Amino acid sequence: MTWSQTSDRMNELPTIAVAIASMQRGELTPVDLVEYCLARIEQFDEQVQAWVLVDVEGARQEAERLTELANRSEFVGPLHGIPIGIKDIIDVEGMPTKAGSRLRDDIASAAADASLVAALRSSGAIILGKTVTTEWACFDPAPTRNPWSFGHTPGGSSSGSAAAVTMEMCMAALGTQTGGSIIRPAAYCGVCGLKPTYLPESMGGILPVSFHLDHVGPLTRNAGDLLA
Repeated sequence: MTWSQTSDRMNELPTIAVAIASMQRGELTPVDLVEYCLARIEQFDEQVQAWVLVDVEGARQEAERLTELANRSEFVGPLHGIPIGIKDIIDVEGMPTKAGSRLRDDIASAAADASLVAALRSSGAIILGKTVTTEWACFDPAPTRNPWSFGHTPGGSSSGSAAAVTMEMCMAALGTQTGGSIIRPAAYCGVCGLKPTYLPESMGGILPVSFHLDHVGPLTRNAGDLLA
């Protein structure tokens, strides 16, 4: 199914809860959601610069697989078919983790998913790609622009994750926080961010800034989606 075939059905992204319910009723598919997000990326990311890498073919293949399962009323988990972006200090199998640094331009692709990325896949999420971070998640500002005003910062360090969610380029994104790197870009971009309780085991496969202060958490368009 092409974007032109889904555009009449989706003029904007639903909430995650509404999307899941609609898929369970057969009114919406993972392909619809992924094609909508990819179209938004194609339309806006040249200006916003929220993404380091978008796995177009991989996302489409996974969306088709999950759509076939949904057509048989087989749902992988609570995030079945939900497109998600991953901050580029977090490992995604088959994608390089560049951390916003030219020092990692030639880094090899990750051999395995970070623990939370693996958990997202197990829940049925579709990984769209890697979102921009400030260098090493703590230094110079990222090239990402605030979607509401291109002359302003989106906040850091989870800059791309916040901007991508704001622009409906994905339904949720992972960010990380050592000081204010989830809640600050969420506030600057007008979306919701959650810094959860400190859980060291959740940081597996994530480049560290501070082993005792780093957190990983979601950014979404509304508070309800944080609980999805």
